[in-house]
Amino acid sequence: MKILLAYDGSEYADAAFHDLKRAGLGSAVELSIMTVADVFVPPPIDEDVAFPLHVPEGVRRAHELARHELDEAQDLAKRASEQVRSIFPSWQVSCEAVADSPAWALIQKADQWKPDLIVMGARGLSVFGGRLILGSISQRVLYEARCSVRVARGSYYTPHKPVRILIGVDNSPDSRAAVNEVCNRQWPTGTEVGLLVVVDTVMAIAPEPAEASAVKWIEVAEEENWYQVREIFEPAAEKLRNAGLHAEVLIRRGNPADQILQEAHTWNADCIFVGAKGTRGIDRLLLGSVSSAVSARAHCSVEVVRPKKS
Repeated sequence: MKILLAYDGSEYADAAFHDLKRAGLGSAVELSIMTVADVFVPPPIDEDVAFPLHVPEGVRRAHELARHELDEAQDLAKRASEQVRSIFPSWQVSCEAVADSPAWALIQKADQWKPDLIVMGARGLSVFGGRLILGSISQRVLYEARCSVRVARGSYYTPHKPVRILIGVDNSPDSRAAVNEVCNRQWPTGTEVGLLVVVDTVMAIAPEPAEASAVKWIEVAEEENWYQVREIFEPAAEKLRNAGLHAEVLIRRGNPADQILQEAHTWNADCIFVGAKGTRGIDRLLLGSVSSAVSARAHCSVEVVRPKKS
């Protein structure tokens, strides 16, 4: 598994290291740590010419500032890589520092390196001279990235307790990818998973891709009809059980983002998994706006899953 980790030296970025210990990532991981100095780098000064041009003092100071910021970013990246190696000795860890716009530097790196997952802190430093992860930057990366993104927050719960995962599901391809991602991870014994379905009044049952059948609608306004919803998502729960996890289907009514956040808080979830997009139209349960709202407001880590491209 290839992971791109954004690091800025803040407490939020440090919390991401410890969050990864409860992310089920296993030992076969290639991790690249990126630190971004948010500074403009002017063109280099050519000192090796027969008749050197006059360099304005402002340009010279800009070069000195850029070099200082890059050196500091490189030191941060190196310290972060040493810390990660001490926590995950089996991982292949590399690091780099660049001067660029933070969000676009991460997106460009991801486009070139093609990681399976981008990990970043929920917030970061915002001092003059630039650092890496602000809330708005993590949202920009979440929106633009072509791979899954994990917004990491430190756990409020003791490490010896079982990992608790809440998956927002709506029977869309992206939510099924979230279930598959959890199944494919290496979780400690006793890990608990809640499949949360948020219903309104009616629900669309998408046909199988191989079948050219019409979409079926079921009435879910009354709780007495929720057994039909449970039957739809029980195979996903069974798939998680076959992967060695304790899984159950949870059904709630209301606004999807609010219900996911409330259930995660009540259930003491360590992480919320959601698809990047949900079913579209009147039958939607999860939309891109929901994954964005959940990642911004959750008390715990949030992993927004995009299906892998073949």
